[in-house]
Amino acid sequence: MSVYRGRVQRVLRWPVKSLRGEELEGARLDERGLAGDRAYSLVDGREHHDGKVLTVRQRAEMLHWSGALPAADILPAGTDVPDGTGSGAANGPVLTAPDGTVWHWDDPGLTAALRESLGVPLSLRAADGQQDRGPTVLVTCEASRAALEEELGAPLDVLRFRPNLHLDLDAPAFAEEDWGPGTVITAGETELTVTGPRTGPCIRCAVPSWDPHGLERWPELQKWLIAEHANKFGVIMRVTRPGTVRRDDPATATPETPAGGS
Repeated sequence: MSVYRGRVQRVLRWPVKSLRGEELEGARLDERGLAGDRAYSLVDGREHHDGKVLTVRQRAEMLHWSGALPAADILPAGTDVPDGTGSGAANGPVLTAPDGTVWHWDDPGLTAALRESLGVPLSLRAADGQQDRGPTVLVTCEASRAALEEELGAPLDVLRFRPNLHLDLDAPAFAEEDWGPGTVITAGETELTVTGPRTGPCIRCAVPSWDPHGLERWPELQKWLIAEHANKFGVIMRVTRPGTVRRDDPATATPETPAGGS
């Protein structure tokens, strides 16, 4: 059984679904996934869309906004991660508009500002576990990012893929395309496993075609992923041992591959 070793290169959180997120020094991982990740969303209020979560697939302009959580145990890069399990985010995230205006989640003018910016009626929702595949963690690998960049012949920012953990492992590029049920990753204090529904290699939607700021679309990226990599990039996992993970923590991957996998 292969065991790949390396380190946690980046810890990333996306507090408001489909908005830009934040890079962290460390984060709590538990039954929610990465605490505070996709814990807030914008709800589409248009006719025939009412009640559905608004995403970049409907409004790429969402990437012109960013969200960050002032949390007690989930902290921005450059700060220590203290003990404790509380999210510290009782007042919700802080959003930054395209013009640099800062809005707090409970600001009464935020909804109107978002409606005007995005051009759709909407409301705000706060609820844990709003990831597309439930309370999961998306892991990407640096070897695969670098190899895909080389294949495409153009710079490739991993933020396009909106991972939670980006690992620098000694695994071959694209090895995770075959990581099936039972695959285990350890990162810092935490353990992640491919287990349960909607986990395993991540089948990508069109969102990575947009640059991280939603300014330019690169459709060739998804066309290449479909043609050369079965439209896979990264692996979706569930937390099986909660704890804290920090940037530069040691990480290991022990993959299980289906019959016929590499």
